[in-house]
Amino acid sequence: MSVNIDSRVVAPGSDDFVDQAWQLKEEINRQEGVLKQRHDFFTDAYRRSKVHCYVQKGDLIGFAAVRRDGYILFLAVDPEFRSEGVGKRLVAHVADDHDTITCHARTSNENALQFYEHLGFEIKRRIDGYYEDGGDAYYLKLGADVGIADRISDLIRR
Repeated sequence: MSVNIDSRVVAPGSDDFVDQAWQLKEEINRQEGVLKQRHDFFTDAYRRSKVHCYVQKGDLIGFAAVRRDGYILFLAVDPEFRSEGVGKRLVAHVADDHDTITCHARTSNENALQFYEHLGFEIKRRIDGYYEDGGDAYYLKLGADVGIADRISDLIRR
């Protein structure tokens, strides 16, 4: 990962980077048809989360908004920075704080599913009609039973 990318943490209750996170999410939505949350839902969830961010020259290039229980509400990486380890490092930050990480991913979101599978997440169940637009989701889990700390450490070293 480039040396001119900074890691930041946004504490719950803060608006830091919320507008840039919304814009990044919306750009990904336009390009890929995923991350379809409404603005009010997104900003409320963002503000209630601990958000791990990567920033380059003041611009947000990736973020993971996480609940206290290790559930990733949102994970987004600017398409120009994919394959540079940003997503892996965001999940690694979450793993530093939690023994188990969970999330949902659209069954049609091949990029996300491949990413999570590569990190060692397991599909625990399918939930039909999970999203507001009727889209289906997989519930994914990475936990102590699959060696979360060792797995993430191995990925970061690569």
